[in-house]
Amino acid sequence: MFLTTLAIILRIFSNPIANMYEKKVSTGGSSLFTSFYSYLIMGLCCVPFAFHFDWKSMPFDFWKYAFIAGALCATGRACMVKALQLGELSILGPINSYKSVVGLIIGIFMLAEIPSLYGVLGMALIIWGSWFVFDTQAEGFSWKLFKRKDILLRFTALILTGIEAVILKKVILLSSVTMSYMMWAWTGTLFTLIIILLSRKEFTPMKKPQIPQYLIICAGLAIMQLSTNFVFQNMKVGYALALFQLSTIVNLLFGVKFFHEGHFAKKMLGTIIMTVGSVVIILCP
Repeated sequence: MFLTTLAIILRIFSNPIANMYEKKVSTGGSSLFTSFYSYLIMGLCCVPFAFHFDWKSMPFDFWKYAFIAGALCATGRACMVKALQLGELSILGPINSYKSVVGLIIGIFMLAEIPSLYGVLGMALIIWGSWFVFDTQAEGFSWKLFKRKDILLRFTALILTGIEAVILKKVILLSSVTMSYMMWAWTGTLFTLIIILLSRKEFTPMKKPQIPQYLIICAGLAIMQLSTNFVFQNMKVGYALALFQLSTIVNLLFGVKFFHEGHFAKKMLGTIIMTVGSVVIILCP
């Protein structure tokens, strides 16, 4: 129980730290190469440890789910980093609470699952809370805001990584926390490179002053993914995702502190309401 609690705490703080430095590095550069270099460094660090595992004995389903999760995560992270490059950390962070709403909506149309009263209450809280957060923008809480590129990219990343979380659970159950992390780093590198080649992006080299920042990003992402894998192995995905929502508050604090993003009180109120709404959806029957 202690290790699971520690992993949750590490997950809550490591992801916002990585997001903060991803925003710094990608500003004025290529968001795709920011994502690629991060995956590449983590993937190379995994190579010396890979020889200690029996990869040949892994079933076909392990490879299938690992590559599907890698494709979803690479695309989702590319969207996420681009959104961070364009938008405010204190606006984009709280959007993660909409993951629960997306899940409910998909359930209605694809599974004919009608939300319970708790589900409706949770959705109402998330929408109400997001009004406070989005009302700090020039567009206000309106359809015009949802047409903004950074907001659209963040929602796209949310949907892709939400699906990836479910598939990742299958990868972990078929292997281990460490093996699933290695596959996450390697497939992330592969599919991000494929996205770069398909989009015909001009090569953007890593600059020497950025190396310490990339190391922090990689450390943050590595801790985030390893702790996520460990928590998923020891706890139901729904409960884990509910606890991970607390990272949105950390994102808000980082946005205000390090990027001088305004309207702190209103954003904090909205973020807390959205977090409560997400927890209500996930944890209540």
